[in-house]
Amino acid sequence: MTSEKRAEIAIVEEKLLSDNWYHLHKVSYDYTGRNGRTERMSREVYDRGNGATILLYDPKRDVVVLVRQFRMPAYKNGHDGFLIETPAGLLDGEHPEEAIRREAIEETGYQVRDVRFLFKCFMSPGAVTEIIHFFAAIIDTADRVSEGGGLDEENEDIEVLEVPLGEALSMIDSGEICDCKTIMLLQWAALNRAKLG
Repeated sequence: MTSEKRAEIAIVEEKLLSDNWYHLHKVSYDYTGRNGRTERMSREVYDRGNGATILLYDPKRDVVVLVRQFRMPAYKNGHDGFLIETPAGLLDGEHPEEAIRREAIEETGYQVRDVRFLFKCFMSPGAVTEIIHFFAAIIDTADRVSEGGGLDEENEDIEVLEVPLGEALSMIDSGEICDCKTIMLLQWAALNRAKLG
């Protein structure tokens, strides 16, 4: 990979448009392209914090533990809104591994022992600042310490699903699973199955 001159960015102004739930900013900036020309641009940037997600896999039963919950943005875009996902949540100031251990118990009832960090990435960098940290953990039935289902004080109504890995992969093809982070983790599992068991 050759190193070429990169564009230069200088933020001119940042306005807070909303801080009702998370933070929506309008950012104006000067973008000096590789050709040397400078243009004034503006973008809306949504900051909801960073998050973590985890693939919970039971090699004895060859199942993954997933959750189903209602997502208003998906509903507004023509889906029934009930997405099947890997457990996930915002960091809320915690280290990503601490956060995902907490989320796994809250959402699924599974207490994870050895957590493996896989990778992190931006999920929608055209508009959202969020970075998601991806993890995997081996579990078995003895690790289920509660029913899960989310927190009542957060009005969470989460259904816990235990799905054979092969069936979960087929659910991507059928469109039943259409959540990006979940697809990424299931595809990772398909490529790394030998490392999981």
